[in-house]
Amino acid sequence: MPNRPPAQDDTAAQLAAITQARDVAVAANQAKTRFLMGLSHEIRTPLNAIHGYAQLLERGAAISPSEAGRIIRRSSEHLADLVEGLLDISRIESGVLKLNRETVALRSLLEQVAAMFRIEAGNKGLDFAYNVVPNLPVWVMADERRLRQVLINLLSNAIKYTETGSVTLNVRYRSMVAEIEVVDSGIGVAPEDMERIFLPFDRGGGRAAGVAPGIGLGLALSRMLSQVMGGDISVKSAPGQGSRFILKLLLPEPNSPPQDQTRGLPIGYDGQRRTILAVDDDPGQLALWQELLRPMGFNLFVAGSGGATLSLAELSRPDLVLLDVSMPGLNGWEVAQRLRDRFGRSIIILMASGNAAELVGAQARGLPETGLHDGFVLKPVDQNLLFEQLGRHLGLTWLFEGAATGPAAASALPEAARAHLAELARLARTGHIRSLSAALAALAAAVPAAQPLVQRLTAALDGFDLAQFQKLLDEQAQKNGETG
Repeated sequence: MPNRPPAQDDTAAQLAAITQARDVAVAANQAKTRFLMGLSHEIRTPLNAIHGYAQLLERGAAISPSEAGRIIRRSSEHLADLVEGLLDISRIESGVLKLNRETVALRSLLEQVAAMFRIEAGNKGLDFAYNVVPNLPVWVMADERRLRQVLINLLSNAIKYTETGSVTLNVRYRSMVAEIEVVDSGIGVAPEDMERIFLPFDRGGGRAAGVAPGIGLGLALSRMLSQVMGGDISVKSAPGQGSRFILKLLLPEPNSPPQDQTRGLPIGYDGQRRTILAVDDDPGQLALWQELLRPMGFNLFVAGSGGATLSLAELSRPDLVLLDVSMPGLNGWEVAQRLRDRFGRSIIILMASGNAAELVGAQARGLPETGLHDGFVLKPVDQNLLFEQLGRHLGLTWLFEGAATGPAAASALPEAARAHLAELARLARTGHIRSLSAALAALAAAVPAAQPLVQRLTAALDGFDLAQFQKLLDEQAQKNGETG
């Protein structure tokens, strides 16, 4: 039999290559279509909640402003997390993601996450179990935000794809390696989808693709983050038999535990009053700065443009400037340059932006980078990170609720608060979140002096930290008993 001419072999190879390229293009186009559809749903859901509750508030509907605010805030945080997830994928793939190495209260972090998902599982009729080994260290070195992000993604997926049965969180620790296992009795994963589910924008085939809305970022981002942190995620599963996701991370203990173990957000600071100039062309962001900073005792000035900033800086001589990057006219980098030229290093400058790409440094805009600014604040603002930065740059000693001195040493609440506190204690034992929110709103309305306590309780409730919620109530009850 004669051999095929070389020309025919070349033609067949070219056809095969063209067919393969076409199949790859079709698959990529389908993934893009699924991504855009999922992204549209993920964006519209929180936007609808924000839009709806904003309209209710505008019409003066019979709804608690604090409850509406929490729903709007959580929806906004969901949108921010979605954007951050997309940016994180890009940062990891381009090799520019940087991790923080900080001391993390591992036991506390795991208990908070478990408490949050125990409620979510209960709302869906699922059993939730949390098992941890006795030798798990209290403190480890890790990037707390990224670790929390991976845990939430894994548990959220487990509950999302489990209709009946249970979800279990198991934690083991040996030789500085934590093994965190999330087990569910859900729909399982087909063998051919074991790797697909870890690809960005691909949620696998079969039942999984249609069970719940989403854009397919959670597992992809979780595996990428775990690998960046020096670990990995594996999965054992079979269709209809549930799944077992195993996260392994190197989490060494610190040489010594941290000295400052203060809980919650500060309510003020000790010593000389400091002046802050907040600059943003968005009136809503300026209002937020005022809500966050004035109650802390800062002298706060606000400006809506670069020109106004320079004039106010001359009048107020601020200790620190919170400076928005993107503004019409003079942008933030240009204003920072002029502030440095005028005041030198006597003013601390923190650049603020909702776009992380804008915070890569002034060098990208042709301005001298060294010494132009002292730090960054990413919007939406993480209050813990903000106050940590303010305290570090201004050398502040923060005061906290329950401390022995300063404003934190609150006195007993008026007699009118007793019935409300008793009702909150009763509801805390049942764990009914909506009822607790309503009871907090009632306490705030009936007893204005209870506002600091309400803020602390609301923060604990928003974090689903019912143990902290109950502890705050017990502390207040002791104060009332001591002085009543």
